[in-house]
Amino acid sequence: MIVRRHSNARMSQVVEYPLSGTMVALAGQVSDDPTGSIEAQTANILARIDGFLAEAGTDKTAVTHVNVWLRDIGDFAAMNTIYDGWVAAGHQPARACVEAKLADPRLKVEIQVFAVKA
Repeated sequence: MIVRRHSNARMSQVVEYPLSGTMVALAGQVSDDPTGSIEAQTANILARIDGFLAEAGTDKTAVTHVNVWLRDIGDFAAMNTIYDGWVAAGHQPARACVEAKLADPRLKVEIQVFAVKA
């Protein structure tokens, strides 16, 4: 059972999960279309993440933590308009979000998630 503490709609400050399950770690995901807006890139990435999680036999309700890298931290609010709609209510992961130079200068965001499966 995953226990989340000090949660708001976006994230939890603490996420505890059993070690008897399987940890699913996704690589950092970027948009298939690097020319899109921050919102479009974020939506594309989260859809890709949903697909990879399903392939691994889990879903976003089992995500324990998320790393978000933004090319420009000024995109924080716009990225969150999409991210906040993706997070499953009651299943908010621990999350970090930082500004970083990404591999392709057209990319605006990269997201990595970790989940558990029974």
